Amino acid sequence: MGLEIERKFTVKNMPNKLEDYPVRVIEQGYLSVIPAIRVRREDDHYYMTYKAGKEFCKVNAIESQEQEDIEGGIGKTEYNMPLDKDSYEHLAKKADGNVIRKKRYIIPLNPDAYDSDFAKGHPDFEEKISQMKIELDVFGAPFDGRVIAEVEFPDEDYAEKYRPAEWFLEDVTGDVRYSNAQMSKEILPDR
Repeated sequence: MGLEIERKFTVKNMPNKLEDYPVRVIEQGYLSVIPAIRVRREDDHYYMTYKAGKEFCKVNAIESQEQEDIEGGIGKTEYNMPLDKDSYEHLAKKADGNVIRKKRYIIPLNPDAYDSDFAKGHPDFEEKISQMKIELDVFGAPFDGRVIAEVEFPDEDYAEKYRPAEWFLEDVTGDVRYSNAQMSKEILPDR
């Protein structure tokens, strides 16, 4: 089990030389939305993920440290289980709604992400930010044109003090309209 702490942003403009960054090709389908149970292919890796946020804990009256962690802020409980290709393909056929396809570009964290006072107050600052990246998701059909940037953080303090990259537009963290699970349920106009 892990606690995923991330913030999401819409994008004002694409970063320069996007093609120079590492990219992963992702396809995922949802077996359930609340809690989120999805199957994902990421390049040649396959797995099933379970994610639950505070809305699931409230609905199901979960009482535990896990609920406290979830409700404390922007984190979600997340479990990953590896799958083989055959298992993925079998489960993907059972997914409800839209299949999400996207290219995920892995971009270095913006150099102005934190001020010097924050860095001084965190002895492990250099180590932690060296592991942080911006994940830029460029969606394919049926969501062509959607672009979302995510940053995952080591803890809530880093998340709260993060200064977004200049090419980000709006912080949409917690807005369900930008969740992949919600996109899987979205009714799309005929194209």
